Amino acid sequence: MLRVIDTETCGLQGGIVEVASVDVVDGQIVNPMSDLVCPDRPISPQAMAIHRITEAMVAGKPPIEQIVSRYHGSDYYVAHNASFDRRMLPEMPGEWICTMKLARGLWPGLKYSNQALRDALQLDVTPPADLHAHRALYDCYVTASLLIRIMSFSGWDAAEMVRRMQVSGSSTTFPFGKYRGSKIDDVAKRDPSYLKWMLKNIRDLKPDLRSAMERALSADQ
Repeated sequence: MLRVIDTETCGLQGGIVEVASVDVVDGQIVNPMSDLVCPDRPISPQAMAIHRITEAMVAGKPPIEQIVSRYHGSDYYVAHNASFDRRMLPEMPGEWICTMKLARGLWPGLKYSNQALRDALQLDVTPPADLHAHRALYDCYVTASLLIRIMSFSGWDAAEMVRRMQVSGSSTTFPFGKYRGSKIDDVAKRDPSYLKWMLKNIRDLKPDLRSAMERALSADQ
């Protein structure tokens, strides 16, 4: 089971106003949970314009520390731009997987917001009808659908996705071709389409070279 989690905040510096999650089990989205949260600071006008959560909506709600344990219980937490949600939340006991990072490696050249990927990949997702984009539970459904597509497209299981989160690239160099002697890491940043072309068209690449190229493409650009 993978738990997709999302937060809405007072701004980029923190202050959670909403948390939500859904679980992905055998390719299905189940067990939706969500809570409005009393933040530790005022909600910025910019944030309020995005998620439309007002001070009145969170007045009297519990702080995140009192409810976060409801969201514990998974070995894996999944978020879109996971570094942000992980930084906002108290410590969560589990491994983290970032759908944005994985999508960048699998589908270069797209826009990588949740909604942009939903449109580009034509994801089949039905978020709650009474919510809208940038409410935490709504976004969880979109991220969960993206996660299901990533897993079906790549064949990766949870452990492999975690491994790719931990990969910082490769210092392996190209033994041939126009980038001979260049680090695969560097080529992945300068010319990722060349690596994609090689992976698709050169069938007799050595396994360690193929793996290094795939890891480099999966790393943050």
